[in-house]
Amino acid sequence: MEKVILCFGDSNTWGYDPIASSDSPFPKRHPWPKRWTGVCSEVLGEGFRVIEEGQNGRTTVHEDPLMPNTNGQVYLPSCLESHKPIDLVVVMLGTNDLKAKFNLSAKEIAAGAGLLVGLIQQSVAGQEGQAPRVLLVTPPLVEDPSKLPNLAEKFAGSFEKSRAFPEAYQEVASQLRCSFLNIQPAIKTSQVDGLHLEEGEHLKLGQLVADAIQREFSA
Repeated sequence: MEKVILCFGDSNTWGYDPIASSDSPFPKRHPWPKRWTGVCSEVLGEGFRVIEEGQNGRTTVHEDPLMPNTNGQVYLPSCLESHKPIDLVVVMLGTNDLKAKFNLSAKEIAAGAGLLVGLIQQSVAGQEGQAPRVLLVTPPLVEDPSKLPNLAEKFAGSFEKSRAFPEAYQEVASQLRCSFLNIQPAIKTSQVDGLHLEEGEHLKLGQLVADAIQREFSA
């Protein structure tokens, strides 16, 4: 029986292409085979089905009045019901929680991600009415977005906070006894906007996540 992997994230899971989007009036995405979810699916191969659930602007648990319907906590239960039975959920959220309007610390953002992990662990969306496993992934390190003044204002102070994600997320994962993956040492955001991943980083991220998933089911 194939293993069902649900990838729950934001624009970096959606596949936002920072280069193509920079001179476009609307967001553009990398093609499926080049997105990290597509790469992960290819690496895992037969026996796995990878489901991509990314959304631009999605937060962990916070309402953004300028971007309605992006609260991950609100959507997650329906998402789990839609795709069950699920063997493992990959959660990579927190970048949008860095927006200055929310005024959150790294630990508060990690706590929001932890609430999502808890929802998954308390669900019956896994095999035989059990809960799926969870892999909690740190968002990538936010770099300097000053080339885009609008983004720089929205994400003021985000670089320092995102540097604290690995420790904060690992603490949450330890408390909730779920698997954890820190991608920050290997993955770099684009110099175009400091937030999103270019094609080469998607390739690396897909391989990293696939490796973590394989370890999860070989243990």
